[in-house]
Amino acid sequence: MRHGEVENPDGVLYGRLPGYHLSELGRRMADRVAERLASRDVVHVGASPLERAQETAEPIAKAHGLDIATDRRLVEAENVFQGKTFGIGDGALRRPANWKHVVNPFKPSWGEPYVDQVVRMMGALEAAKDAARGHEAVLVSHQLPIWIVRSYVEKRRLWHDPRRRQCTLASLTTFTFRGDSIVSVGYSEPALDLVPAHLRAGAKPAKGGGKAYGA
Repeated sequence: MRHGEVENPDGVLYGRLPGYHLSELGRRMADRVAERLASRDVVHVGASPLERAQETAEPIAKAHGLDIATDRRLVEAENVFQGKTFGIGDGALRRPANWKHVVNPFKPSWGEPYVDQVVRMMGALEAAKDAARGHEAVLVSHQLPIWIVRSYVEKRRLWHDPRRRQCTLASLTTFTFRGDSIVSVGYSEPALDLVPAHLRAGAKPAKGGGKAYGA
């Protein structure tokens, strides 16, 4: 699961910075997904250590009488632009100081390598599979790591256009195991009606309105 909306009035790419909590709308998103999952056979709930992920996982864990298992492998991807505004149409790519960080979009050169994200996210999936074998687990993470591990499992290239990620706020990307192998991947958006239109998967941001604040 991707976490819900974050309170971010300054519009910065918050990345792994502490102190970024769910907004009121984000908490409603988390509650909505918890309601949707209340009847599921969930025996394990894990989450990234960042506040927004922990707060999203809380109502799900509570609904099933579980504690949250914090897993560092679910954390947001590293990004050199953390703490800054950086988005489509905001002029960031016209600043010479940023050029050295965007020379290789295939790695990517501005942050944690995609391959490293695959390794840690697959490790988290494997651990959750073992913790919930025969049942279901819910892991709360962030947009980029979720999309990267899904792309790996579905045998797509890892470099991509960020605007085309199918990973809306509070969405569920589901990996089904048979034994120790992933046999299918699903996607659903239980809180879609709560997500602002410009933040939905596949939405085309207006100029200056596509900032990648964090995920």
